[in-house]
Amino acid sequence: MAQQETDEQISVDDEGFLIDTEDCEAREAAYRERGTSRPITVVGNPVLHKECKDVTAFDDELARLIDDMFASQRTAEGVGLAANQIGVDLKVFVYDCMDDDGARHVGAICNPVLEELPPGERVLDDSNEGCLSVPTAYAALARPDYAVVRGQDARGNPVRVRGNGYFARCLQHETDHLYGYLYIDRLSKRDRKDALRQMAEGTPRYEVVPND
Repeated sequence: MAQQETDEQISVDDEGFLIDTEDCEAREAAYRERGTSRPITVVGNPVLHKECKDVTAFDDELARLIDDMFASQRTAEGVGLAANQIGVDLKVFVYDCMDDDGARHVGAICNPVLEELPPGERVLDDSNEGCLSVPTAYAALARPDYAVVRGQDARGNPVRVRGNGYFARCLQHETDHLYGYLYIDRLSKRDRKDALRQMAEGTPRYEVVPND
């Protein structure tokens, strides 16, 4: 199957970290060309506000979901996408994101868990953050500028992913999604209200699922 042939090109280093910076263009294109773009769920949709179910079946259905997630991410011009952002209650996210060193990272991770950083490595970055599920809204949010996530790849193999700067923010943001948190949930009440106002006044550039 083409999915398996593509996955075989992704390997891990001696520490178990996913090597996700090689052949990015070809791998991302292969995923999304097999996939079908789906509309994005937005804040208020119940699937976004609860912890997702663990991935337990690493099968063709999961492979198709990952393909659809890459297609949806590209349509929405995002750098990361969690499964519940297209209405699927499973702990998996995909990413196509640059880090602060200019390296592009492309991959998918299931059942992610953020590793706790030693105190000396917790340098906060208060850059602006946005979310496809809170379209047209942005707010400053302090997060560590380095992150490590452990989980499994599309075949169930244990992997770790690490990133700095913008990519670290992406890893933390997408992991949050799968545990029922949007970035606006980490804002002050005033900043959250302002983000929702921005969303109400804006027009998404991609198809979204209307909330009932």
